[in-house]
Amino acid sequence: MQSTPRPARTRKTPDGRRVEIAAAARAIALRQGLDAVTQRAVATEAAMTPALVAHYVASMDALVAETFAGIVADELTELRELLGEEGDPQRKLSLLLGTLLDGSRHDVTSVWVHAWALGRRNDALAAAVREQMDDWQRMIRDVIAEGTAAGVFRCDDPGDTAWHVLAMIDGLNAHALVHWGAPAVQVSLATQAVEAMLGLRPGSLAAPTAGAAGR
Repeated sequence: MQSTPRPARTRKTPDGRRVEIAAAARAIALRQGLDAVTQRAVATEAAMTPALVAHYVASMDALVAETFAGIVADELTELRELLGEEGDPQRKLSLLLGTLLDGSRHDVTSVWVHAWALGRRNDALAAAVREQMDDWQRMIRDVIAEGTAAGVFRCDDPGDTAWHVLAMIDGLNAHALVHWGAPAVQVSLATQAVEAMLGLRPGSLAAPTAGAAGR
């Protein structure tokens, strides 16, 4: 009886393996948190042996840092594209606050929170956190500077104000991880504070919401 020939195995390239490992690390980080990105967890997620992961990953600290940077940079790119569709700086700022505080991004918030904690003993991660915080601050600063130049906002230092706004967004999102405050409450707290910072009348930033923008 003639046996059926087995299909030939396809050997994956080193780059292909690294892509699989990066995708596995990202999936774990978003699902379970950045602290869950271990060699064994990545191996299980990618359906390969821990030894194979170790072969292609010189440093798990570096993989964790790269995973963090990729996730938050992608979110920043998404938000830049969203804001780029809006011409009015006041509506742009409202959209920014509503989108980041609408309660749909707890997975990314968890990644941030873990990164701040883990970065105390992971120098590569700490450097990635600092770089990403600077990038996010610049994005918010540019929105505030645009509105100030247009005479819509009153602000002496858009850069410093952007740090305040970013810190508030981060804090409120961290609170949401333990179910403090509904998204509507958090958006209201943020918009009231930003309105006061920028000399806007109360309620100026109440709309549009992220949902109105199609998210």
